[in-house]
Amino acid sequence: MTGDRPPAPARPTGGPADPGPPPVAEQRPWLERLGLAAIAAVMGGLLAFMAYAAGTGGEWILATMSGAGAILTLGVGLSTLIRG
Repeated sequence: MTGDRPPAPARPTGGPADPGPPPVAEQRPWLERLGLAAIAAVMGGLLAFMAYAAGTGGEWILATMSGAGAILTLGVGLSTLIRG
């Protein structure tokens, strides 16, 4: 053995082919949007209740995290209705 390596395979010089425009996203049906918003409202309510319960029990970090989760969950549910 002389230690010589075989030549490396040739790599293509051009970039990937242009895939064209991205596909257009369709809006969700109203029933699905209402269902997702209802689920978000229930989860947001549960998180808000947990924030209240944790706050009255003196667990301020848990109350803060639960309150932030409630706000974010309700916001995502609202954006689901608005944006679709």
